[in-house]
Amino acid sequence: MTVDPNDLTLAGRLATAAGELLVELRSTSGLSGKELGNAGDFQANEFLLKELARLRPGDAVLSEESSDDLVRLEADRVWIVDPVDGTREYGNEDHTDWAVHVALWERDGQTGVGALTVGAVALPALGVTYVNDGVHIQPADGLAATPRGERPRVAVSGSRPPAFSEAVAAAVGADLLSMGSAGAKAMAVVRGEADAYVHAGGQYEWDSAAPVAVAKSQGLWCSRADGLALEYNQRDVFLPDLIICRPELAETILEVTRQG
Repeated sequence: MTVDPNDLTLAGRLATAAGELLVELRSTSGLSGKELGNAGDFQANEFLLKELARLRPGDAVLSEESSDDLVRLEADRVWIVDPVDGTREYGNEDHTDWAVHVALWERDGQTGVGALTVGAVALPALGVTYVNDGVHIQPADGLAATPRGERPRVAVSGSRPPAFSEAVAAAVGADLLSMGSAGAKAMAVVRGEADAYVHAGGQYEWDSAAPVAVAKSQGLWCSRADGLALEYNQRDVFLPDLIICRPELAETILEVTRQG
């Protein structure tokens, strides 16, 4: 399926702009905690919906912060957005591990099969946005991928680590790295801060769509915890588990996660 470069540019621009709005709100509103998180969710969602309606009026949208319009199931193009991924972390000014997700799912006109074609993940507190535009993402400054001879790192939720976390870490000889949002953990693997990200116990399509699109574009393994493919724009948007890792670690990790 051919990807429109204008969609790639738009996704990156929208994720970046929503992130800038959130950073400004965080620094000037006087709000904190849950109140700041709620305000950020609302304002970033309103911005993204308005811009998509203006610039892509024929497309459907699935957003965490809006009611689900099932017209998307018949649509050929569906934007999947998470205005603030990691609301708890966003509400705490000491945290940078939160994100904005903008992804596009498209249906192939010949086969009728749909897939993610565009993904943008902004890490606004770090001032960076990653897009699946084919450009190789270098390890973050000062955060190079695990040097040879050092232990790998497996990113997990700081609040809801999966039951198999310790077993996965033991299987690959890794240390666990607790972080906030799904986007931040996925980009930790993309950026070389971690070697794998494992999750189980509850997520939705908007939590992983954009991060998976970016991670796949960098050659990383992305799947369900049982090894099956991740599917998007489904009637039931619950997508509870996720594996993103360096390809050479995939089978070892899946041997653990398939057992639950």
